[in-house]
Amino acid sequence: MVDRLRAQGIRDEKVLSAMAQIPRHQFVEEGLAYGAYDDTALPIGFQQTISQPFVVARMIELLRAGRELGRTLEIGAGCGYQAAVLSKIATDVYAVERIRPLLDRARNNLRPLRLPNVRLKYADGSVGLPEAAPFDTIIVAAAAVGVPQALKDQLAPGGRLMIPVGSGEQRLLLIERQGNVFKESWYEAVRFVPLLTGTE
Repeated sequence: MVDRLRAQGIRDEKVLSAMAQIPRHQFVEEGLAYGAYDDTALPIGFQQTISQPFVVARMIELLRAGRELGRTLEIGAGCGYQAAVLSKIATDVYAVERIRPLLDRARNNLRPLRLPNVRLKYADGSVGLPEAAPFDTIIVAAAAVGVPQALKDQLAPGGRLMIPVGSGEQRLLLIERQGNVFKESWYEAVRFVPLLTGTE
């Protein structure tokens, strides 16, 4: 998988090393484990998916680009896979999930890995995690029609936010906070489940 990511253009060795350290097959159902290292999204139940490895690596690489991730918020913990990858790169990872049975699954998946810097929270990710803000990095694993203001507000000065944006066609949007100015950079087309509000 890492060789393929390299061939696909991922250059950040720290990201590649983190991807190599996390056993992706442990985060999908047994019947799908044979395809865990393919470059494809896989269903994890509750109409949610585990993102394809290239997209995970690409989003984190863009967020790093010449800096450390520092204190990181993940919106949409899902099965816990991306939080595990982030744990190898970020100082602290706060992963928020709005579907309680999925959060329980993420906890079970992460427990054997003993990652002391990952905290999971059952909450509505569209409002961020104000009690733990500000964050140096925010990564969103669901597509929004527009960027939630709460997430921008919770970015630390110099912080970066990566979010897929769009309802039909989606693209990756990187937002960099420079004082009270938010610089936007658009990247490739992606396909994510929609960012929903509330909890269930």
